[in-house]
Amino acid sequence: MTAIFRTLGRAVLALGLLVSAGCTNFPGSVAAPTPPAPGASSQPPATLPAVPPTAPAPAQPYEKAVLAAANALLTNAKLPPEGTPAQARYAVVIDPLIDGMTGAQSVATQSMGVRLSKLMREQYPQYEVQTFSAANVARSPLVLIGTFTGVNGQRQTTGQREAYRICLALADLRSGKLVSKGLAFALPDGVDPTPLAFFRDAPAWADDPATTGYIKTCQGTKAGDPINPLYLDRILAATLVAQAIDAYNAGRYREALELYQSAQATPAGNQFRVHNGIYLANWKLGRQAQAQAAFARIVDFGIEQRRLAIKFLFRPGSTAFMSDPKVSGPYPVWLKTIANRTAASSGCLEITGHTSPTGPEPLNERLSQLRAEYVKTRLAKDAPQLAKRLISNGMGSRQTMIGNGRDDATDALDRRVEFKVIGC
Repeated sequence: MTAIFRTLGRAVLALGLLVSAGCTNFPGSVAAPTPPAPGASSQPPATLPAVPPTAPAPAQPYEKAVLAAANALLTNAKLPPEGTPAQARYAVVIDPLIDGMTGAQSVATQSMGVRLSKLMREQYPQYEVQTFSAANVARSPLVLIGTFTGVNGQRQTTGQREAYRICLALADLRSGKLVSKGLAFALPDGVDPTPLAFFRDAPAWADDPATTGYIKTCQGTKAGDPINPLYLDRILAATLVAQAIDAYNAGRYREALELYQSAQATPAGNQFRVHNGIYLANWKLGRQAQAQAAFARIVDFGIEQRRLAIKFLFRPGSTAFMSDPKVSGPYPVWLKTIANRTAASSGCLEITGHTSPTGPEPLNERLSQLRAEYVKTRLAKDAPQLAKRLISNGMGSRQTMIGNGRDDATDALDRRVEFKVIGC
């Protein structure tokens, strides 16, 4: 494999030298042709063969891929971090791993975190694994983060996903830089992408700076790069959020509510996960008025970010919501809140239906359009003054976030209805 990369590197370097030698003109300018030297052939020079595209990185069985990424991360860590004294053991906390597209935690990401903790304790004595808590984070340990993301055959996050990308990063809070990275691709066999209870129950998704900062720290970076400030500024609040999610997953809803409220009270507490958590915990505790107020904050957050996705679940092949009251019971409250909060703003709202990739795409596009129109009609009924500020369209399965085609809880976000604030 090394020889292949060396050969490819020489080919790319040669091509780069040729291109740079012929790129002295500014865009839009045309170089005057150089007349041939006396006696020289007037035939154009032969062109070099094109460099073949790089083959996608191979995918390994899941367990093997996890170990490959972990061992690369832990073995190649540049310790001690620059400017810090050497230590006999380095404290490490694990901020729960997430999906690199949605930010959700799943059975797979949870099991990876457990596996990484066990590996460090058993085979890497230089690391001391500690609980991800505010007290431990305040002592500026190493933080292990990671994303687990479905990718297609070209290792991109579009279309039908055929493998998973495992991206791990080890960040030093003292220096504010990454000290190591680990990357591997896993086959889907044996992977359980079922979302944990909090993420399964969460009614909405939006671009959240806290999650964005986590993902950008892990993905597209290398050892020595700085920790993304969006993540660094919110990591203390993230410890409370992680504890709240654990409490919710265990059915301890009152404890979860108190932890989410504690996180909200911090300077970095305006996080989408926090608003979702306060809504869910109140709903589970039967506090409907408080839940409705929390959902209003979810909508306001989405309007501020100009994009909000709601997990409305429809009957298969239909524009009617699922009839199970445990699923669709809160939908009227959601719709009324979206209508009222949007009506109070000055923008227009684009409502876009999405589907999973199951079935013929023309049918998916038509179905997603009809579902968006149905939601548009419901919003206009709840807030008639909003009617002229609504437009609807359908994307079919062209913008899947999960893309596994399972049509179950794992890819519910692929069947979302999305609201985007646009100019009128």
